[in-house]
Amino acid sequence: MMFVIRLVLNALALLIVANVIPGIAVQSFPFALLAALVIGLVNALVRPLLEILSLPITILTLGLFSLIINALMFALAAWLTPGFSVAGFGPAFWGGLLYAVLATIISWMVKEQGPRKV
Repeated sequence: MMFVIRLVLNALALLIVANVIPGIAVQSFPFALLAALVIGLVNALVRPLLEILSLPITILTLGLFSLIINALMFALAAWLTPGFSVAGFGPAFWGGLLYAVLATIISWMVKEQGPRKV
């Protein structure tokens, strides 16, 4: 149940990003739900491999290259998802950054409930 709540909130965050950052477009809420799911899958499956491969340059740039990876993952999710588009690297960079901030806030607000200790 918490997964569905988090997915819906991330889709709303994606709609906010699309309204704030020019160059990012989401056709409707169902497409935003699909895009939020694809972003989650891309960040879970592709991002760790990319971070391992780019570790030397990430260290040389004191971690700033991870922002580039974030933008690439955001653009990849847009490329994979119908109804969700990003017009270039600039919108992908700023959109990915804003989406990451909003998703972090959502994660803080919606925490998984573990078993209650009596």
